[in-house]
Amino acid sequence: MIEARDLRKEYGDFVAVKGSTFSVGSGEVFGVIGPNGAGKTTTLKMLAGLLEPTAGDAEIAGLDAETTEMRERLGFLPEESPLYEEMTPVSYLSFFADLYDVPGDVAEERLHETLDELELEHRDRKLGDMSKGMKRKVAIARSLINDPDVLIYDEPASGLDPLTTNYVIEFTEQLAREGKTIVFSAHNLYHVESICDRVAIMNEGEIVARGDLDTLQADYGETRYHVYTTVEVPDAAKENGHYHRVVESMDAVEETRGAAESAGGAVVDIRTEESSLEDVFLNVAESGTTGSRYVGEDAA
Repeated sequence: MIEARDLRKEYGDFVAVKGSTFSVGSGEVFGVIGPNGAGKTTTLKMLAGLLEPTAGDAEIAGLDAETTEMRERLGFLPEESPLYEEMTPVSYLSFFADLYDVPGDVAEERLHETLDELELEHRDRKLGDMSKGMKRKVAIARSLINDPDVLIYDEPASGLDPLTTNYVIEFTEQLAREGKTIVFSAHNLYHVESICDRVAIMNEGEIVARGDLDTLQADYGETRYHVYTTVEVPDAAKENGHYHRVVESMDAVEETRGAAESAGGAVVDIRTEESSLEDVFLNVAESGTTGSRYVGEDAA
């Protein structure tokens, strides 16, 4: 559904994106994460046809990213999305439906259904009088007015309160269940981890790692085992009537079990702790991995 091949973007001597290659399958949610200045937004804008690549190319549903036909298949939500504040949600969405040549009766039904799903009230209020969360819901509705196959969402919950943020994330998950192909960028890695099938990690303009979350965790994460015993063992701390030791291998777990049994006690519980996507991201960033290595996939 999405193919990006060696995307590169230069601004004079500055290289914002150094050669991004990835694909996103139909119905997949693909996350793009990285620190500020990593090249995420530039990459998404090249995918959406809003920036012309210095080199490389991108296709959406087999169509070149710079063509009008492609834009009819795409819904794009930028991080900053100014609205026409003198318009109401209904007039604003009707205006964009007209730009996409959506028939009037279809547009009216679609926009009201979408606003219903987003639980947006006060549809005749001017956009300038609405809260940031309500405006964001209208911007999301705008990205869906042409019933696109592909959605590119750049920080969809940026700056929103926790309640609205959770709602936006849940709505994005619903769109994925409905079969939309979604490219999703967010600084909140918990949201990325909860919604994405695969993730690309960018740093200094390059994709430095990518793959499904299990593969990324296996390559860059850590597994820790929390072992609880009835007697004191080396490196253990007393906790809630038992002794708690944290180890990083099953061999160390068995060593702890043997130490407990030798002291006349036993292991009463073992809990496994896997690295979060945030832990993985920090490990990748600290490892200095370059774009020549991709995790879990071929580079082509």
